Amino acid sequence: MTELAKEAGITVRTLRFYRERKLLPPPRRQGRIAWYGEHHLARLRTISALLERGHTLNGIAELAEAFDHGRDVGELLGFDAPSEEIPVRLSPEELADHFAGEVTPENLATALELGYLGTDGGEIVHVSRRLLDVSSAMVREGIPLAAVLEAGRRVREHADALAEIFTELVAAHASPEDVQRLRPLAKSVVEAELSMALDRRLAAGQNTEPDEEKKAGSGG
Repeated sequence: MTELAKEAGITVRTLRFYRERKLLPPPRRQGRIAWYGEHHLARLRTISALLERGHTLNGIAELAEAFDHGRDVGELLGFDAPSEEIPVRLSPEELADHFAGEVTPENLATALELGYLGTDGGEIVHVSRRLLDVSSAMVREGIPLAAVLEAGRRVREHADALAEIFTELVAAHASPEDVQRLRPLAKSVVEAELSMALDRRLAAGQNTEPDEEKKAGSGG
């Protein structure tokens, strides 16, 4: 325990306090000897990093519990399932840096539930580099992470429905093996339709502005 505390740059008293608060996993015991490994040191360094970023010990304890009960990344990705998405390995402090001040236990639980995040030993894995980059960019633009995650939940429902339409179309007119080959075509259709839908939304918003201004002007 003394060596672990020294390597982590903390006192033995602080280390015992972290153990009592269940911020640190229990050591492997062999008789009366307690063995601490690299994952314990990594957890202590993570605690220090999160404290420096303004997280409280209670918040860190809740985050640690969520990490410890998160689904294994292999379960989320499926080793045999083809994918164009690139997973990203993150430490807890790197995740905190991506979403400064927004990595709350509630948001973390939502991300784990949606399957955006998985665990692999002491590391966190985000299942998609593109989703990570887009969601962190939205947070930097001032959109709360909770709202981004809720939007992701709604998009997921529509995306599943679109995927079902495409696979049914291929199944009816081609072989199941053609799904992967024709996948880019499905993505192009969805991207084009979304682009046109955004155009319609923006045009509708612009068309309503003059009417609203007239109503406001006639009120005097």
